[in-house]
Amino acid sequence: MNDTYRPQACALYDYLEVACLHRYRLRIELVDGGELRAQALGTSTSASKEEFLVVGTEDGEQHLRMDRLLAITPLDVGASFGRVLLGASPAC
Repeated sequence: MNDTYRPQACALYDYLEVACLHRYRLRIELVDGGELRAQALGTSTSASKEEFLVVGTEDGEQHLRMDRLLAITPLDVGASFGRVLLGASPAC
Protein backbone atom coordinates (compact mmCIF):
# COMPACT_ATOMS: atom_id res chain seq x y z
CA MET A 1 0.00 0.00 0.00
CA ASN A 2 1.22 3.48 -0.84
CA ASP A 3 1.72 5.27 2.47
CA THR A 4 1.61 8.82 1.03
CA TYR A 5 -1.25 10.72 2.67
CA ARG A 6 -4.09 11.79 0.35
CA PRO A 7 -6.44 14.47 1.76
CA GLN A 8 -10.20 13.94 1.68
CA ALA A 9 -12.45 16.11 -0.47
CA CYS A 10 -13.42 19.38 1.23
CA ALA A 11 -17.15 18.64 0.99
CA LEU A 12 -16.70 15.39 2.93
CA TYR A 13 -15.18 17.11 5.97
CA ASP A 14 -18.61 18.59 6.74
CA TYR A 15 -19.97 15.10 7.41
CA LEU A 16 -17.05 14.25 9.68
CA GLU A 17 -17.45 17.53 11.56
CA VAL A 18 -21.20 16.95 12.05
CA ALA A 19 -20.52 13.41 13.26
CA CYS A 20 -18.02 14.74 15.80
CA LEU A 21 -20.21 17.66 16.88
CA HIS A 22 -23.09 15.31 17.66
CA ARG A 23 -20.78 12.51 18.81
CA TYR A 24 -22.53 10.07 16.52
CA ARG A 25 -21.91 6.38 16.90
CA LEU A 26 -20.58 5.29 13.51
CA ARG A 27 -20.12 2.18 11.44
CA ILE A 28 -16.75 2.89 9.83
CA GLU A 29 -15.68 0.98 6.72
CA LEU A 30 -11.96 0.97 5.98
CA VAL A 31 -10.32 0.79 2.56
CA ASP A 32 -8.54 -2.44 3.57
CA GLY A 33 -11.91 -4.16 4.03
CA GLY A 34 -12.00 -3.80 7.80
CA GLU A 35 -14.88 -2.33 9.74
CA LEU A 36 -15.42 -0.95 13.21
CA ARG A 37 -18.09 0.71 15.30
CA ALA A 38 -17.02 3.74 17.26
CA GLN A 39 -18.13 7.11 18.55
CA ALA A 40 -16.90 10.17 16.65
CA LEU A 41 -14.98 12.41 19.06
CA GLY A 42 -13.00 14.85 16.93
CA THR A 43 -10.30 15.31 14.35
CA SER A 44 -6.57 15.93 14.57
CA THR A 45 -3.72 16.85 12.26
CA SER A 46 -0.15 15.61 12.61
CA ALA A 47 2.94 17.74 12.13
CA SER A 48 3.30 16.13 8.68
CA LYS A 49 -0.25 17.34 7.77
CA GLU A 50 -1.90 13.90 7.96
CA GLU A 51 -5.47 14.19 9.18
CA PHE A 52 -7.19 11.78 11.55
CA LEU A 53 -10.70 11.02 12.74
CA VAL A 54 -10.53 10.53 16.50
CA VAL A 55 -12.99 7.90 17.73
CA GLY A 56 -13.82 6.17 20.96
CA THR A 57 -14.06 2.38 20.95
CA GLU A 58 -14.29 -0.35 23.57
CA ASP A 59 -10.48 -0.44 23.41
CA GLY A 60 -10.14 3.30 24.04
CA GLU A 61 -9.43 6.28 21.82
CA GLN A 62 -8.14 5.62 18.31
CA HIS A 63 -6.85 7.93 15.58
CA LEU A 64 -7.93 6.73 12.11
CA ARG A 65 -6.06 8.27 9.20
CA MET A 66 -8.76 9.84 7.03
CA ASP A 67 -7.48 8.50 3.73
CA ARG A 68 -7.91 4.98 5.12
CA LEU A 69 -11.67 5.53 5.62
CA LEU A 70 -13.94 4.16 2.90
CA ALA A 71 -17.33 5.15 4.33
CA ILE A 72 -19.10 6.22 7.51
CA THR A 73 -22.68 5.45 8.51
CA PRO A 74 -24.28 7.02 11.59
CA LEU A 75 -25.97 4.48 13.87
CA ASP A 76 -27.92 7.06 15.87
CA VAL A 77 -31.66 7.44 15.27
CA GLY A 78 -32.39 10.82 13.70
CA ALA A 79 -28.86 11.41 12.39
CA SER A 80 -28.71 14.26 9.88
CA PHE A 81 -27.13 12.10 7.15
CA GLY A 82 -26.89 8.48 6.07
CA ARG A 83 -23.98 6.48 4.68
CA VAL A 84 -21.27 8.71 3.22
CA LEU A 85 -18.72 7.30 0.80
CA LEU A 86 -15.43 9.08 1.50
CA GLY A 87 -12.80 9.75 -1.13
CA ALA A 88 -15.46 9.97 -3.85
CA SER A 89 -14.57 13.56 -4.77
CA PRO A 90 -11.30 15.31 -5.59
CA ALA A 91 -9.32 16.54 -2.60
CA CYS A 92 -9.25 20.20 -1.50
